[in-house]
Amino acid sequence: MGLVPSRIVVLIDELAAKGLVERRRSTKDRRNYALALTRHGSGILDQLAGVAAEHEADFCAALTPAERIKLAGLCRKIVAQQKLIPDVHPGYRNL
Repeated sequence: MGLVPSRIVVLIDELAAKGLVERRRSTKDRRNYALALTRHGSGILDQLAGVAAEHEADFCAALTPAERIKLAGLCRKIVAQQKLIPDVHPGYRNL
């Protein structure tokens, strides 16, 4: 995600406090924890996916399916040229 570890801890603490994720001891290395979505967290994620899909459909309504594919490809090209981390919003890098 491009975040510093201390910010990740705060983020996970906030998600856990809201009952969205839980820490579990790793089955491979007891020194580590694994994160798991709770049932509540999974439901919220499903809702967010629906909202995101609606937003994307509204935002790109003027484009044909072929144009949407072309736009995504052009955006990936810009990301590569700018040496950005793919799939990470630049605003999250400095938190």
